Amino acid sequence: MFSLVLSAAWRMATVTSSRGNTEVVTARRTESRDVPGIIGLFSPVTENLFGMIDVTYLLEISNLALTLCNEKNEVIAHAAFLDYPNWNITDQAEWEPFLRENYTNNKCTPLNTLFVHLFVAKEEYAAECSQEIVRRAFILLPELQFILLFIPPEEKLGFCHSELGMGNVFERMTPVPGSPMERRFTLLACPRHRCHPQLYVRQARMEDYDDLMLIWTPQSETLKETYGEYLLVDLIEREGEENQAAVCEVGGTAVGFMSLCSHVDVSLFQECFDLGPFHGLCKPHPEDILKVPRKPSVQGDKGESNQTSQEPEPVSSQNLGDVPGADAAVQKGGAVAASQSELLIGDVSTTGSEGSAAPLLETSDEDGDLHPVYRGASNAFCIRLFCIDEKYETRSLDFLHYAFSVFPDRDLCVILVPHRVPAFPLIQSFVRAVPCCTSRLGRELYVFHRAGLLTSFNVRKATIDDLQGVKMLVETLSLDEEIWNDSKIFTEARKDPDGMPVRAFVAEVLDQIVGVSVTRDEMDIEYIQAHYNIEDFIRFNHHQQEEHGHLCHFVLNPVFHHYTKYFLKEILRLGHKSSLYYPVYPECVEGQFQRPCAHSLTSALHYMAPVRPRRQIVYPLEELGVNAPSEQVSKDQLNYSLNHTNRKLVLESKVCINTRIVVVGASDVGISFLETLIFWPRLKFNNLTLISIHGLPGKDPQSSKHRRFLINSHCFNDEDYAQMSLCSWVNVVVGKMTGINRAAKYVVVSKEKKVPYDYLVLCTGQSYQALAPTGAGISGVTSKWPQRYTEKVPSNHFTLNDAQDCSEAARWLEENLISSKGNVIVYGNTIDIYTTVETLLSLGIDGSRIHLVQAPLSSAGPCLGDAALERTVGEALAGAGVAVHPDSVLAQWGQGDHGLIAWAAFTTATNPLQLQCSAFFSFADRTVDYETFKAINDACLVFDGRLVIDAKFHTNDVSIRAAGPLTKFSRRYYRDELTHSNFNSKEIGFELAASMLSLFDPTPQASAKPPEGSDRLIPIYRRCKVQGGVLPGGYNYLHVSKPAIPMPLDVEHDPCDHGMEIVTGEAGHGNYFRMHFNRYNMVDSITCFSKEPFPVSNYLCLYGQHERLLNDLHYRWRAGQLTDLYSYFREPWSMAIYHDRFIDLQKELRQTLMSEQVPGQPPAAEQRPEQRPGPPALRESVLRYLRRHRAHLPMFAPTDIYRLPPTAAGRQGPKLGRAGHSGSSGSPTPAQGPS
Repeated sequence: MFSLVLSAAWRMATVTSSRGNTEVVTARRTESRDVPGIIGLFSPVTENLFGMIDVTYLLEISNLALTLCNEKNEVIAHAAFLDYPNWNITDQAEWEPFLRENYTNNKCTPLNTLFVHLFVAKEEYAAECSQEIVRRAFILLPELQFILLFIPPEEKLGFCHSELGMGNVFERMTPVPGSPMERRFTLLACPRHRCHPQLYVRQARMEDYDDLMLIWTPQSETLKETYGEYLLVDLIEREGEENQAAVCEVGGTAVGFMSLCSHVDVSLFQECFDLGPFHGLCKPHPEDILKVPRKPSVQGDKGESNQTSQEPEPVSSQNLGDVPGADAAVQKGGAVAASQSELLIGDVSTTGSEGSAAPLLETSDEDGDLHPVYRGASNAFCIRLFCIDEKYETRSLDFLHYAFSVFPDRDLCVILVPHRVPAFPLIQSFVRAVPCCTSRLGRELYVFHRAGLLTSFNVRKATIDDLQGVKMLVETLSLDEEIWNDSKIFTEARKDPDGMPVRAFVAEVLDQIVGVSVTRDEMDIEYIQAHYNIEDFIRFNHHQQEEHGHLCHFVLNPVFHHYTKYFLKEILRLGHKSSLYYPVYPECVEGQFQRPCAHSLTSALHYMAPVRPRRQIVYPLEELGVNAPSEQVSKDQLNYSLNHTNRKLVLESKVCINTRIVVVGASDVGISFLETLIFWPRLKFNNLTLISIHGLPGKDPQSSKHRRFLINSHCFNDEDYAQMSLCSWVNVVVGKMTGINRAAKYVVVSKEKKVPYDYLVLCTGQSYQALAPTGAGISGVTSKWPQRYTEKVPSNHFTLNDAQDCSEAARWLEENLISSKGNVIVYGNTIDIYTTVETLLSLGIDGSRIHLVQAPLSSAGPCLGDAALERTVGEALAGAGVAVHPDSVLAQWGQGDHGLIAWAAFTTATNPLQLQCSAFFSFADRTVDYETFKAINDACLVFDGRLVIDAKFHTNDVSIRAAGPLTKFSRRYYRDELTHSNFNSKEIGFELAASMLSLFDPTPQASAKPPEGSDRLIPIYRRCKVQGGVLPGGYNYLHVSKPAIPMPLDVEHDPCDHGMEIVTGEAGHGNYFRMHFNRYNMVDSITCFSKEPFPVSNYLCLYGQHERLLNDLHYRWRAGQLTDLYSYFREPWSMAIYHDRFIDLQKELRQTLMSEQVPGQPPAAEQRPEQRPGPPALRESVLRYLRRHRAHLPMFAPTDIYRLPPTAAGRQGPKLGRAGHSGSSGSPTPAQGPS
């Protein structure tokens, strides 16, 4: 089976003015930049018709806002639609009964009706623009049947409504006799049939062939090669009991075609997809085996979990087809599917428990993981082929009424879609079946139940009579008690025990409960605003505190899954809310399941937008005192991932991408790549898969304290992982890549499982390998060094590469070594040897038992690159009793009982060294893992020491990308020494994702044409490289440097670079702070070495800043005012620089400077001070920045009382700091903007 839709972007329309002029217009959703153009279309009549309108506020609360633009992108017309009447005629939650009372024979419901709250257009084009906008609204929203508009009566307007210039699309609705609406308002209505009617569908005939070929002919050659020119004839002629063909027609012309078949390979689909919610596409049978024995999961035992840990219960045999006809396919088992089917693909996140990675990964019957057995007859028919004219594609669902009528004994319609085919309007109403992770069918399966055609979907507040229906709906969910109890609380008390208002809503079809939702007021809105980029979606100043809602539970029968966005819309309308927030908490914190995590799994997540977290300022609360931010901003609480929807977003669906993207390696690059795709605003990726040895990072908070074994890149931490909630969006396969089949496009995992892909992204990085002894005697080395150890690695030999490795090593040490007297050998030549020694000391292992054996140094120089720091660390090691053995090569080791390493011998420049050994840590050989290399090499990908890529991350296979330390640039760039290892991994991951998004994002991106020959250059990456950790002696270490080839600091900071270095404190005293500035006075290196912890995230903001921005740092240094950079960067003035929006201020100021440049004059930055723009041009931007972020920056004086006289600034360059700074903290006052 195959499905194809012949669609393209909307065509432009032509409108004609009353004077006969024509304009080519394009319809699109309204953006904030359109506001001035919309206001410019206002006329004196606008206020009479619609009242006083704040356009910005109206756009903020509109469910749909459309703009018509001409070829010059000028606004020609605009309309805003909401789901309640304009003019505040009645309460927004009560308009339906109001309409029934005052107007006869109306069929308007919240599901099928919108109200016009504003329409403006160029006067001469108003008539045709109104028709075009209304037509576009009907096209966008297939369920929409009526558009209503209330206007004052004709006697108040002074003219007839037919003279409004809105064409003939609206008709007057007559109120019931005696209604007060006869005198107050006139109601105009536009039914769908006037603009974009439903399609007439009938059986296909041979006479339709010519009409249908007009749709097929313009398509690509691929279509003709796949089906042939005469396939259409065959499909029409083969009609019979099993095969049916239908066409839709407009004006007697066929504009769409659908081929249907009653033969469905149900067993194949059951093998490749999770079809429990649809009873395996079979009719119920007494001998069905549905209850599958499964291993108990921790989450299921606790009964308290979240979206990423729920386990679907077995579905009742009464599910979805037990009731007669289409009207009653609303069973309790179906409710499970709504919750589970949406997110099962993201629920495979944990190792070793059923219900996580195993059910979707394992397809065998081992360990009791059996598939349900369905013995009933097939209950499904399939859409074999589908095509439709793009003008009518949003009416595709009209086909299904006919399709179910020709197969009256089947309740389910299925369609197979290739992964790379973009989601078209027809399948947007279908439910996507969750594929098995290893399914290699190469298609997506979508399912639609005949009851989904019912339009009597109604949402209302729950009553006490609904409790039994709610209980039946949710009883198979693992949080059924919580959902039912919260619903009960609403019906009985309207408040929970702590007094917070609770609202419960039910969705019903034909008087049966098919959905339930529970909301509360969002009480943490200040925290959300401070910690998440929620203002990417809403303008807070247009929303009242009580308009923010918190979604606690959401359950909807999968039959009505396509009504989810309308359910959410009704929750907002009936609850008088403008926004909803839904948190996804991590599974556990410190090993304990938390009560705040008990939010039920929600199928609504698909229709909500994940919100990026914001970088937080680390405040020196003691120094700030009363000037510290409020507790709502600075408080620490359980981190969570935030999802959001609002009135603007609820009817705007993302583009679903079903392309299978498989990422190998949970490295910083891989996580950054996935993060970028997940938070991309217009796209939703359904088939993201991560293959990782230990699964997702950050899932075990216990391991974070052991992460100190390794140096920290500060790309991600546990807080970041919790706020991303990758397990909600990414399918995780636990294992190691051991093969790649490029021809069949699948990855072999752990030599047995096959994971198919459309695009493969390799981000495994490099890892420490078990090093083989050289076999040398006392005299010297007998084999090449280093070499990989090929035999079974002893269990007391550790190579640490991630947090899981560290946690396992710490556990082994606690169980086997801490209480004994054996030695620990730490061997290597990277900075990780120092962090590991410090961690061993912190675990309670005496320093005299630790031997630090340093392997020969690489070309990069010493581990720390600074002689003073190396010396101080050496003194700390000596003080702790740690023996240090420099320049040693592992020669031999001996194994004792149980194959453990009992002793190790090393070759040195002087005497041979032999040490007793109880644990051996190796950090001497970091390279590409052998199994990864073998998989790459066997797949014939070019490998030259590392995997070879070009500047755009391509390997020699167009479907395989790679990035990170695993890779190197092709030799044609003549820069073999420069690799991704020299750059910031988070930036690499982002750029990798950006390079692939053009393959999926249908929105054209404006981008400048790259310079000629740029494809032969290595791209420039700008973010800093970071290393941080705790070194021996308890010294907190941080080194921030520009991306470059590593070299010793004395070479890196060569005076000939014309840079400048500022150093305060001494390494031995534990207060060392060094900053280096390049020739342009920009910070390009920071080194901190301190006994006291320091705010790393704050200091990372200093990189790349000009010294003038740092409160005239050079001036104060030369004047002798600086003695301690730690205290200097804790002062209140610096908080503005640490703010995550500071970069926006910098861009704004730069734009201001550039815009004030006089033609013929040099840029402002190159002018003499007396030639530069005066401070008022910049000061307002700075004040606006401080005013906007007052909650984060209360330490600055209120901007509304701060006014600088025009002459006060003179010609001094603007700065963000305090006049007369003396190196001590005090009450700050914002001066002028940064230079």
